[in-house]
Parts: sequence; C-alpha cells; structure tokens
Amino acid sequence: MPSKNDELLKRLLVTFRIEADTHLQAMSSGLLALEKIPAGEQYTGTIETVFREAHSLKGAARAVNLTQIESVCQSLEDVFAALKNKHLAISPPLVDLLLQVIDALAGLLAADGSVAGNQKPLVESLRRQLDAALRGSLADSAAPPDAPPPVPVNAPTESGTGAGMHTPTPPPSLASATVRVSATKLDAVMRQVEELLLPRLAVSQHAKELNEAIAILAGWKKQRLQIQPALQVVDREFERNIRHGAISQGKSELPKLLKYLDAEQLPMKMLEDQLARLQRAAERDQRMLAGMTDGLRQNVKEMQLLPFSSLLGIFPRFSRELAREQGKSVELVIKGGEIEIDRHILEEMKDPLIHLVRNCIDHGIGQPAARSAKGKRPQGTITLACSQKDSGAAEVLVADDGAGIDIAMIKAAACKLGVISAEDAERLAEPESVALAFQSGVTTSPIITDISGRGLGLAIVREKIECLGGSVTVKSEPGAGTAFHISLPLMLANFRGVLVRAGGQFFVIPSTSIERAVRIISKEVQTVENRETILVDEQPVSLVRLSDVLELARHVAAVEPERPSQALVLSSGSVRVAFLVEEILGEQEVLVKALMRPLVRVRNVAGASVLGTGRVAPVLNVPDLLKSAVRRPAAAPGSPHRLPDKKLEGAQELSILVVEDSITSRILLKTILESAGYRVSTAVDGVDGYTTLKTGTFDLVVSDIEMPRMDGFDLTLKIRADKQLAALPVVLVTALESREQRERGIDAGANAYIVKSGFDQSNLLEIVQRLIHIPS
Repeated sequence: MPSKNDELLKRLLVTFRIEADTHLQAMSSGLLALEKIPAGEQYTGTIETVFREAHSLKGAARAVNLTQIESVCQSLEDVFAALKNKHLAISPPLVDLLLQVIDALAGLLAADGSVAGNQKPLVESLRRQLDAALRGSLADSAAPPDAPPPVPVNAPTESGTGAGMHTPTPPPSLASATVRVSATKLDAVMRQVEELLLPRLAVSQHAKELNEAIAILAGWKKQRLQIQPALQVVDREFERNIRHGAISQGKSELPKLLKYLDAEQLPMKMLEDQLARLQRAAERDQRMLAGMTDGLRQNVKEMQLLPFSSLLGIFPRFSRELAREQGKSVELVIKGGEIEIDRHILEEMKDPLIHLVRNCIDHGIGQPAARSAKGKRPQGTITLACSQKDSGAAEVLVADDGAGIDIAMIKAAACKLGVISAEDAERLAEPESVALAFQSGVTTSPIITDISGRGLGLAIVREKIECLGGSVTVKSEPGAGTAFHISLPLMLANFRGVLVRAGGQFFVIPSTSIERAVRIISKEVQTVENRETILVDEQPVSLVRLSDVLELARHVAAVEPERPSQALVLSSGSVRVAFLVEEILGEQEVLVKALMRPLVRVRNVAGASVLGTGRVAPVLNVPDLLKSAVRRPAAAPGSPHRLPDKKLEGAQELSILVVEDSITSRILLKTILESAGYRVSTAVDGVDGYTTLKTGTFDLVVSDIEMPRMDGFDLTLKIRADKQLAALPVVLVTALESREQRERGIDAGANAYIVKSGFDQSNLLEIVQRLIHIPS
C-alpha cells in the first residue's frame, strides 16, 4: 500500500514535469535568440533570462529529489555564468551542444519524470561535454565515443537509411494534457460566462410574455364563442325584417359584418397555432440556453478549484515563530489538504485562518511548564483540517488542546461592553455563552497587544465567513481545548436575489441575507419606544419601511388595515430588522454589476442588475440597510447595544498624560494625540509622570517603558496601588518586543501594550479611544 509521502511525491512529479517543460522551452528559445544576435551587440539580458531558467529548473529538480537532473542543470548554470561574465564566447557549436543537452533533459523527463539507473551514463556524459565546453575544448565535447546522441522517447525508426539510424524528432511536450492559464484570464472568462445570464433572463422573459399573449388570445376566443349565439339571433332577426320590409337601408352591410365575424375564426386559429409554436420554441430555447450556461459556468468554476493545501504553506513557519516568541512549543497537524475549494474562497479565508491559529497560540496553548503541571505534554497541538461534508460544502476545523474558553470571563467582558445584561448572561446556556466571543469588542485578554486584546478578530472572522456563504461555530471544553468548526461552500454560489417593489421602484435584495418573508396585519404591529415592532419567533423585531430607509416617497401606508402587508426579515449577526415593502415579486438568479465612478460607494446600494425585461434594478447592500435602520430616531428592541457615540470630535474634553524620556518620541505622541483633539500633558520619566498625575486630572496615561529613575512598569504598579488612580487606563509604548516584557506589562496592570516596530497612528488612536470610551 503506497504511503502518503509516495502519493505526495507522485503529485509533485506531475507538477514538476509541467514546470520543467516550461523552463526547457524558455531555454531553447533563449539560445536560439542568442544565436541571432549580431557580433558586438549586447546579449547580457538574454543570457540572464536563460541563466534564471536553468537555476529555477535546478531548484525544482532538487525539490522532487531528481539529483541527476539537478547535476546537469548545475553544469548548464556554469556555462551560462561563463557566458554572462564574458569568459566564454557564443558560437554555433556551443549553441548546438546546449540545445542537445536541453533535448536530452526533455527526453529523460518525457517517460516518467524520473532518471532510471541505465540513464546515469548519459547524465555523466552530458556533464563531461558541458565541462569540456566550459574549458574551451568544444571540439572534443561534440561527440564523445561513450556518449551517443540522446534518443528521444518514442522516436520512430526510419527503415531503408541504414541499420540502427533514428529520426531526430523532438520529444513530445510534457504539458500536452495540461494548459497553464493565468488567474486573470480565468476571471475574465468567468465574467463572460456570467454575462450569458442576461440573454438567458431575456429568453425567459420572452417566454413569459408569449404565455401572457396566448392567455389573452384564449380569453378573446372564449368571449367570441360566448357571443356566437347572439350573432345568430341577430342574423335571423335581420332576415325576417328584410322579408317583411321592415328594413330597407343598409341591408347588405350587416350580412357582410356577420360574414366577417364568422370568417375571423380561421385567422384566429392560425394565430393561436403560431403563438403555440413560438411558445414551444421559446421554452425549448430557454431550456437549452439554461443547460448550456449552467454547464459552462460549472466547468469554469471547477477550473478555479485549488487544493486546500495551497493555502497552508505559510502556517507551519507562522505557528512555529509565533509560539517561539511567546516561549511556547506547538506542533501543527494538517489534514485534508487534497480537498479542492474555489481559489477566491481560499484567498478570502487566509486572514481568518491566520487569526484563528494566532488565537489558539495566544489564548489556548499555555506555557510548557503550566501544561506539564496539568499532566499535558509540554508541546501543544493545533489541528488544521479540511473535510468534505457533501457535494457542495466543506468543513474546516481549527482546534487546539489548550485551556479552553473561560465562560465566566466571556460573560463578564460582554456585560462590561454592554452586549448583554448580567441577568441575561446568567440565563445563557454554554453554546450561547461561547458564541459571545464573536461579538465585536468582547475579549478575555487582560491587555491589548499587537497580537490580541481588541476583541475584533473573531467578529471579523465570522463576518468574512458569512460573506462567503459559510458559518462558524465554536466548541470548548475547559482544560481540554477549543475547536472552531467552519462550514464553507466548495464554490462561490450563484447570486440569487428577491425582487421587491418599494417607493414605486424595483430593488433586488440578496437571498443569503433574507431570514424569511412575513405577512403582517395591522393588529400585530406594536409600538415600543416610539418604534413599530413585530414579533418573529417570539422575539421583538423592529419594523421599518424600505422606502423610508431609502428616502423614497411612500406609495402605500405602513400596514393597511384592510389587507396583510408584506415584509422581509433581514439579518446579519445578531441584528434583525423587518423591512416593509409594497410587493414581493419573487426570487431569481441575477447578475450583479459593480458601480462605476463616480458612484463607487453609494450608501445602501451594492450594485445594479439588469432584469429580463431590460429594466435596471439596484442591488441593495444589506449591512448598510441594517445600519440605516438602526440609526433611525429610536433604538429598536433586539438591535445590538452600541458604544456611546463619543468620537474624536468630543476628545477635547478628555485629558491624556504622555510619559516619555525621548524628546522625539514625546513630541510624536503628543502631536498624534493633539491632532485627534485630546488635551495632552507630558512628563520626562516615571517620577515626573506620577507627580503630574497627583497634581492633575487625567483620563489615560501613555507611557514608555525604558526610562530613568522610574520605568513604565514601576509607574504602572504605582498607579494601580494608588486608590485615587487605580482605575486609570495605562498604555505602554515600547521598542521591547519580547514575551517576557509583555507578561511584565500584564502583571503590572497595563491595559494595552504597543510595540514601536508595529506602531502606527491609527493603532494608537483606536486603542486610546476604546480604553477611554468603554463603559465601566
């Protein structure tokens, strides 16, 4: 039974053969170009290109353990280096030899991608020829007796020209079954395939209109049959009146009219048959176009698939280095790298996975001594695995065997932030409590650092995953570890939207953001805190008019007493809002076009779509809609608690002390904070800083660590020991990036720790604003 390493090597050899073919072709083209360059002209650029190709091929051969190919490439490099340094001159015999060597390499690789034992003499012969050429003995190297010209694989034998003579045909291309296409070209093809949705929608609309025309004709025909008896009565009465002389004028006109009415049944039948044929043709074209476009789009999507392992190259080194920075030991276990996922999804998942792995190392895996004391291995384990759930979805697991999530700390952080009340937090079950970690701003880190502590990471992870059409859940067992389960589509889903009418206009709302459609009667609408509210799943949900949010004129009342009104419940995270619309016209697949300048960013609008009728409908941006709804005059029950709106324009009421011995750093920090509107005082060291704190009133301290007389750690300890200053937020800004220094900052009681190497203005201002504005 072949091992996993054997299977991996087999896949790598296939990739290597394709890459080798590219390098060999590039070297051949370069050598031919060299031969055409007139004497005396510069050819350094061409030599450099060929040199690089040989070097790349050597490295690729080393990666798959083809040492014989690697050794020939080394000899080629030596010759190209001599040409580059003008130690060797270009000549037709030299070019011939180099081309022969390249052909021989192609022949060696064409069979099975490896060098067999009986080919080693040929490899050694090639190296001797190249070494001789390097010494200037080109004549001796042209055809050594022990190195016959390499015979291309499967070259036909030409009879009648002498026994054993072979036709020197080139070897077959190594990439004959594979074509390299740039990602840009694939994206362009995908866009063109998606454009086929427009004629498909148009054909569907035409078929619908034909059905409507047939229905109109059928109704007309039914009415015509209903009046036929009346026409017969009129005809008999007319004949009787003529016989009795009651009618003398226009006696010939009425028979003509009646005759026409009788005769029109034939063209009506012909029209009916013609419409029926057109209807069948339109439906057939619709089915054919739908099948062709769906199949073509599926094929192009499959071209975009890449193995999950293509995303994982950075993680072993990343986890190793981050763990070493924190004095920890981590083993990263990777599974399921062969699962294929759309490359766009993989690209979008890179940052969330980096954050989750960082989270496992920073929060989950403990110090080796602490793990040993709990009976665990000193080395922690992080598992990064991918498995296929069904034909259209995959599950990515990021797990660690660390300490698990502290539920009490999560609840306390959420209550402090105002996400949930203490009473509600007590009633939460364990899964709901763990889910609080995904709320923006919730963190259990005792200090804000460049790695963690802002409480934004998991919120961003969930947002990114949900934007891809996936979901994330977390399971944690105290003392045993934490596991994040991420469900992802294997391919990006086709965009489907619900067409609605609001304010007399049509809009498309993405289906993925629609929780449900509801019908509302007037007695179900309650007013809570001056806002209309309905109950959905026994939970109050704010009710707003979509036309009001979009600032359009109302065409109907909010909820009409005489008939139910239609609404869509939209959700994102914990935010749920019901949007009242005038009409829900149905769900359909749509092609979204991005807005162009100057309309790149329009509030509440994500793009535009062309309907089957040719009409353009805006595609609405659901996160924007929810924000616009929440910001309306009154806060709705069920909407998330938002931080007090104390932004930088109100910063002039807040005072900050900067403690820094370097005048340059002191001026920089003071300038940044004052430019944001804060009142700033300065001190030159810890002693000066503590004195200033005792004689003034401040909302926050920003301090360096390395200072004379009293450093930042001691200043922080002194602040925490002072009853009047104990609650004062302290931010330590330092050039020291070691784990020990960060731990000292935590022990001293600092609220944030910023490393100067990763320092930027927005980072400082964000931390300061969070620490000052978080309600206690």
